[in-house]
Order: sequence, then structure tokens, then C-alpha cells
Amino acid sequence: MQTATKLVPLTERAAWKALQTHFQQIHETHLRQLFDGDPGRGERYTAEAVGIFLDYSKNRINDETLKLLIALAEESGLREKIEAMFRGDKINITENRAVLHVALRAPKTESIVVDGEDVIPAVHEVLDKMSGFANRVRSGEWKGHTGKKIRNVVNIGIGGSDLGPVMAYEALKHYSQRDLVFRFVSNVDGSDFAEAVQDLKADETLFLVASKTFTTLETMTNAHSAREWSLAGLGGDEKAVAKHFVAISTNAKEVSKFGIDTENMFGFWDWVGGRYSMDSAIGLSTMLAIGPENFRAVLAGFHAMDVHFRTTPFEKNLPVLLGLLTVWYTDFFNAQTVAILPYEQYLKRFPAYLQQLTMESNGKHVTLDGTHVTAETGPIYWGEPGTNGQHSFYQLIHQGTRLIPCDFIGFYKTLNPLGRHHDMLMANVFAQAEALAFGKTAEQVKAEGTAEALVPHRVFEGNRPSNTILTEKLTPEVLGKLVALYEHNVFTQGAIWNIDSFDQWGVELGKVLATRILGELESSSDPDGSHDTSTNHLIKKYRQNK
Repeated sequence: MQTATKLVPLTERAAWKALQTHFQQIHETHLRQLFDGDPGRGERYTAEAVGIFLDYSKNRINDETLKLLIALAEESGLREKIEAMFRGDKINITENRAVLHVALRAPKTESIVVDGEDVIPAVHEVLDKMSGFANRVRSGEWKGHTGKKIRNVVNIGIGGSDLGPVMAYEALKHYSQRDLVFRFVSNVDGSDFAEAVQDLKADETLFLVASKTFTTLETMTNAHSAREWSLAGLGGDEKAVAKHFVAISTNAKEVSKFGIDTENMFGFWDWVGGRYSMDSAIGLSTMLAIGPENFRAVLAGFHAMDVHFRTTPFEKNLPVLLGLLTVWYTDFFNAQTVAILPYEQYLKRFPAYLQQLTMESNGKHVTLDGTHVTAETGPIYWGEPGTNGQHSFYQLIHQGTRLIPCDFIGFYKTLNPLGRHHDMLMANVFAQAEALAFGKTAEQVKAEGTAEALVPHRVFEGNRPSNTILTEKLTPEVLGKLVALYEHNVFTQGAIWNIDSFDQWGVELGKVLATRILGELESSSDPDGSHDTSTNHLIKKYRQNK
């Protein structure tokens, strides 16, 4: 197994110590002062690449902050770590794996070698196979067991094999084939499956079962329920399974045992982490919805951001800037969360998608060499689309006691022009960022004629940081760019903290215990009581009342 190169602990690095000193000098400086002292700030503190514009001027930083953050990135080996990922080094050291989601969107002309094999041809072989299948389903050439056209597609997965496909479907619904119905099942709660198929007909429904090993407990529980539901609606003929199920897996034996023709099995690789897999075969539901051409446009968007991340100097590098700013607020201002605020209804699932991407990646308490981290890692990501959130949680961001850095995401053009709607939407983007930054002083409130007793309640302190991300409109290519922007933002944070952003051992313990407890819940004999007293009592209470 590959071992980590030992770095100087984060808090002992020269740039970190310089940032600590600098923080003491700047942390009480208000954004009003920063803007008043630099008339060109709003134009200087911007970066633009591959059609994505970033305004980061409303952050509590100055030129010295940026210089020191970039020095920290260099001292942390960020450039070397980026290159190691792109060339296929096994940077996921706890699982001895390469981390190559970037290969999933690389053009055929590139070459990335892992264990002596160029992986790019295999990637494009799977893409071509997906394209052929998607075209057959979308055109009606693929028929169900009774000869009927497929009208419903149900994706069964969990984690990365659900969150990515759901987010992409909702984000790109404008481009979807509307005579196909798409549903997504992930929760082992039977209600999730029952509601997904409530109004569907078995002879018109295709299930995509996404599980690399084809043994994932939640996914396979739902898959077997889907199999029973299908057979019940198709006369019980076992041969029907092959016409109504396909697998996204690498376990041909289990796939065949389930009744799926392995010709309809779409594989991926152990160097694709679940939360980085929406552009692999896991994205088959996305391709079925929007078509192969649009899916390849998503991949092109990913790749454009990959190239930008790999080649652009840090001071103009969009993911690097976002990552460094997150480290700045997390570790120096003690900010515990980041709000993701897309002003685009189609991106309603984007914050939920980013929760897994960011928090499963960087929710780590030890460094690559196994020592305890010396700084906070992994802020909590959350959010809702605007303007809904403004009438929900923005109150706390504006006037609460917690510092919550925000990312506003907006578009110059809407996919659905409707009177003044889009101008009103974008006016809110700019207004919220302005209000958070500059607030309203007591003097301003008094000047409005406010009663003295109400003045404290109507003061906005401001000095709340935000980024504003703008691009033309939400196309398949732009979605790819936005997802890759945050993927590499996460990578940058992990590189600074010197953690493994690509394993997820925290997911495993609960799985192991759940499997053990399941047997105790279903057993006819009394459980052995070997858990703690709380868990033992809960198991007993459930068994008595189920």
C-alpha cells in the first residue's frame, strides 16, 4: 500500500503562521472599509474562465490575505497533488487506489495509465455502449417483455449512485425527453419504492440497478422488491427480468444470478468514487433523459474545468480560490458551514448533491499519515434555491450570531423567459450579496425615521462574506463545469488539510452494526443483549411492538 509523504503539520507551516498573524490584523476590518479604501476592488477581485465568472470581492480578505493563502497552497504541495491525481497516482492511500474521475470525461486522444493500462479506451467503450442503449430506449426500439415501449425509467441506487443522477435529472429537465417518466429510489424505507411505482405499469417500466458490487444492502433490497413487483405485473415469467432490468455494476456473477443479461451490464472502476461517479455509467439515467449528445456535452464541461484547474496559476484558478477561501473561513474565522444558494429552480437538488461531495470527502479527523489533524476540516454544506431561502433561513445569515460564508450562483439568461421573472430573480442575487456585505448602520436606520426602540432590531451588521458565480445559462455543458468546480474546490481543501478526500470509512461502521442488528430484529430467538443498554432496550422495544 502506498504511504503518504510526511508534511510539516499544517499549523507549523510558515504560511499558516503568517496567516495567523495576518488574521489578527484584519479580522475586525469591515467590508465597508475594504471597499472604501479600494475603488477598484469590485473589478479586481474577480476571475473568469471557461465561461464561469467569479466575483470574490465581498470576502474579508485583502491582497496580503490572497498572497499568504496561495503561499499556503504551494507549501502544502497543492500543485504536486493535482498532478499526481491527473496522472493516475494512487492518492487514495487508505484503499490504495487512483482517483480518476477526471478520466471519465477525458477525450479519446488522452492517455492515463493505471497499473500499466491506459484507462481511456475502456472509458469510451462504456460511453459508446451507454449511447447505443440510450438511443434504443429513447427511440422505442428497446421493447419490454410484452412488446411495449418503455415509458418509465426507475433508477435504484444510494449515495453517489442516487444523488448525482437525481441532481442531474432535475438540473437538466429542460433538455429531457418528456415522454419518458423518471423516478429515483434510494431509501431502504419501503415507502420510497412504493411511491415511486405507485402509478406505473410493469410492462412499460425499466429499472436501472446501480451497485458496483451488486451487494449494497439498501440498493439490492429495493432491487429485489422491484423484481417482485415487475414479475407480479408481468405474469411471473422469469425471462421478463432481462427486458426490464439493466445493471450498473462490475459483478457479472451476481448480475446474472439476478436475471439480468450481462450484455446489459455497464461497468465502472474502483478508481471512481461514488460521489464522483455521475459522469460514469452511474449517469445512465441522465443519458436516457437528455440523450447521448447532451450527456457528452456534460462531459465536455467537466473536462474544460479539469483543464482550467490543472493548468491555471492559483491566483486566477476558480476552484483553488474557492477552496482557499473555505479554508480561510473554516480555520481562522471558525465558520462551521457554507451556504450554497443557486438562483435557478432546476438546481434545487444541487446543494444536497454537494453535501455528499464535500462532507463525505473532507469529514476527516486524521491526516494522510494517520496523525490527528491540527485544524478544523470539512465545513457543513447546505442550502436551497433562491428566492425560497430568503423567506426561510436568510434571517439567520443576515442578523444571526454565526458567520456563514455564501456562494450565490446565478445565470445571465433563463431557460424559461417569462416577463420580468428573471430580472427579479437576479436582482435578488445582487441585493442579497450587497446586503450581507454592507448591511445597514444604526445611523442609516435612524435617518429613515425609525422609532428609537426599533433601531437595534433593524440594524444589519453586514461584513458577511459571499462569492457570486455567474454564467450564461444552465446548459448540460455548464452543469458539468459547475460540478467540476466544486469537485476541485473540495480537492484543494483536502490538499491543504493533508487528508484523504477519497475514502469514506465513516460510512462503514454503521453498515456493519446495522447488518448485525437486522438479524436480531428478525430472529425468532431473543437477542444476546451484547450491545450497550440503550441499544439493547431499543431492540427489545421494537421487537415487542412491530
